[in-house]
Amino acid sequence: MCGIAGEIRFDGTEPNLDAIARINGIQRPRGPDGGGVWAQGSIALGHRRLKIMDLSEAAQQPMIDPELGLGIVFNGAVYNHPELRQTLEGLGYRFYSHSDTEVLLKAYHAWGDAFVERLNGMFAFALWERDSGRLVLGRDRLGIKPLYLAPRPGGLRFASTLPALLAAGGVDTTIDPLALHYYLSFHTVVPAPYTILKGVRKVPPATLVTIEPDGRETRRTYWRLDFTRSAEDEARPFAEWVEIVLEALRAAVRRRLVADVPVGALLSGGVDSSLIVGLMAEAGIERLRTYNIGFADVGDEKGNEFEYAEIVARAFGTEHERIFVPEAELLTRLPEAIAAMSEPMMSHDCIGFYLLSEAVSRHSKVVQSGQGADEVFAGYFWYPKLAGSTDPVRDYLDVFRDRDFDEYRAVVRPEWQVEDWSERFVAEHFAQPGAEDPVDKALRLDTTVMLIDDPVKRVDNMTMAWGLEARVPFLDHELVSLAARIPTRHKLAHGGKGVLKEAARTIIPSEVIDRPKGYFPVPALKYLQGAVLERVRDALLSPAAQARGLFQPEYVATLLAEPTQHFTRLRGSKLWQLGLLEWWLQTHLR
Repeated sequence: MCGIAGEIRFDGTEPNLDAIARINGIQRPRGPDGGGVWAQGSIALGHRRLKIMDLSEAAQQPMIDPELGLGIVFNGAVYNHPELRQTLEGLGYRFYSHSDTEVLLKAYHAWGDAFVERLNGMFAFALWERDSGRLVLGRDRLGIKPLYLAPRPGGLRFASTLPALLAAGGVDTTIDPLALHYYLSFHTVVPAPYTILKGVRKVPPATLVTIEPDGRETRRTYWRLDFTRSAEDEARPFAEWVEIVLEALRAAVRRRLVADVPVGALLSGGVDSSLIVGLMAEAGIERLRTYNIGFADVGDEKGNEFEYAEIVARAFGTEHERIFVPEAELLTRLPEAIAAMSEPMMSHDCIGFYLLSEAVSRHSKVVQSGQGADEVFAGYFWYPKLAGSTDPVRDYLDVFRDRDFDEYRAVVRPEWQVEDWSERFVAEHFAQPGAEDPVDKALRLDTTVMLIDDPVKRVDNMTMAWGLEARVPFLDHELVSLAARIPTRHKLAHGGKGVLKEAARTIIPSEVIDRPKGYFPVPALKYLQGAVLERVRDALLSPAAQARGLFQPEYVATLLAEPTQHFTRLRGSKLWQLGLLEWWLQTHLR
């Protein structure tokens, strides 16, 4: 796991190496173990390295292979790189390192851009051809690793984080009205290729962007999630699906043990993370380190799930660390978490992941985490509501969207308003072929869009702020494709995630399964009060916010008058959503 950067020029001038150095400096936490910059002609590449696979200097980046005429910077982990290496050696390729980075270079030379279809892992890369001057940018199928672009006059810059591109300078920081609409509709999710700023875009998941020396660009989507089922899939018994899923998940967990450092686990105490811990123990991991974080209760809202995490830790004999964060520390450290966000994210657990990652990084460099199971296996409350729907677009929006279009117009000042693009976005996504059932339509949208730009981005940003690599077995693309084939009735069984829950019963204690669904709660950010409320108030009423003029003053005043009363359909604070955006902008647009 690392941070990548670069600039390509189309106008005959040389890239700005000072700008690449500034990007590298901002991205240093993503790769504290080393870094470098390489340039030739119209291209410059930068890299910060976190040593996980091949700890030697032979795996240093940017990696240039003069024999093949290729160079690369790469962020992520390719779990099947040993198998690919063996295949490539059979084709006559010679290796000087044991890294997955070098495997990507050789694989591209052998198979062209189709090489990405052979990769199992999480990745974002920039690959340069010396002889043609062509640059190929790519992102993994489920967008686990980020890749941001900043077009410039006569060129293009790219980086692993948006703030790093801002540090390089020359970015149009005007708010994108369409992105603002998405932000306020989808609990801060802004789907690719957009970001909240007009001058920065992001490469969509499962996409290759090929850029010619003259600036011409082509894009190719190399993978799509398909919910089409065969007659055999429809007829397969529930119990058989349970066995198939368990074997696929075992394989996904084993793949993510490939590393030259020990692999630990984040253990929230829920079914998903507990199942991963159980399968890691089953795979023979000795002295498995597990980590859980919790906060103080607020009223009757519980702030931790320590008891369930400890049941699992005892069952598998892990070296378990329970991390309790007092409210005072949470509030003090909140600005750091906001500074670590590549894009503003309102989810209450950002600060939790940030502080958890700090503690975990003292002992581990790699962990497995349970994100994605609810989207892949239908664990959220809105999926049963869509079963049998005759108007899935409307029904999805009614349970998922933060505010309807009339309220959106009451939030945003007229000069920033756009048409109802959130409804159009859902309608267009649902109309795509490959998902006929209403629940499948929602699962596909949540897995390929909402998951990527909320939980997945959150985990990447907060863990990488401390040089910690988080691996997500539930987003193994083979497992995700398999889950899409499971009939909806099986996924919705037992209140949701039916197949996964039954698979878990053979691995983890039943007390963890047969309990109300929990979340990663941070009550202090749901019911704003005290210092956080004052900081939000200051952000929204500041001269910078007034000059930006995004929000209707009457709407802001209504939220501030009752800061604990206004919630989105998914029970997020509407005040926090607005305040966070201004806080993030004032942090990064200085």
